[in-house]
Amino acid sequence: MSRRILGIDPGSRITGFGVIDVIGQQRHYVASGCIRTPQGAPLAERIKVIVDGLFGVVDTYRPGEAAVEQVFVNVNPAATLMLGQARGAVLAALVLKQLTVAEYTALQVKQSVVGHGKAPKEQVQAMIVRLLNLSGTPQADAADALAVALAHANHSHAAVAAFTRQGLRVKGGRLA
Repeated sequence: MSRRILGIDPGSRITGFGVIDVIGQQRHYVASGCIRTPQGAPLAERIKVIVDGLFGVVDTYRPGEAAVEQVFVNVNPAATLMLGQARGAVLAALVLKQLTVAEYTALQVKQSVVGHGKAPKEQVQAMIVRLLNLSGTPQADAADALAVALAHANHSHAAVAAFTRQGLRVKGGRLA
């Protein structure tokens, strides 16, 4: 059974996205990129660009589920607020497109993809290239989004395996 996962690295200036297919234990790259908002544009305009961009990504690649990186608290309260608003726009866009959404911290993503939570961005990018057998290194925000998608694939696969070992089945995202 094949699953298509959309990973999102939200940002008020650049929102990264990554799409992978999961077939059994294999992960296959489908697409990745960035939604860039106009520099210096008002927040409402940036949010519209993010939502419209995500609608386009979902309509083009038709994922069955999505995963979003959670916001970290920044030393700059204004930047944290802007990031939180962009993340809210991402969540709203995904829910409006009727996708189930999982959320992961940066620590969880790095642990899942690299093996430890303090990995630098360059190490995450290198693992994305290796795990998805890419010919080049994706842009940092796109690589982060692919890492979120891979973390979700790893996490959700492990949960299904654990439930199966306990004699439980997962059907439609719920225990059956």
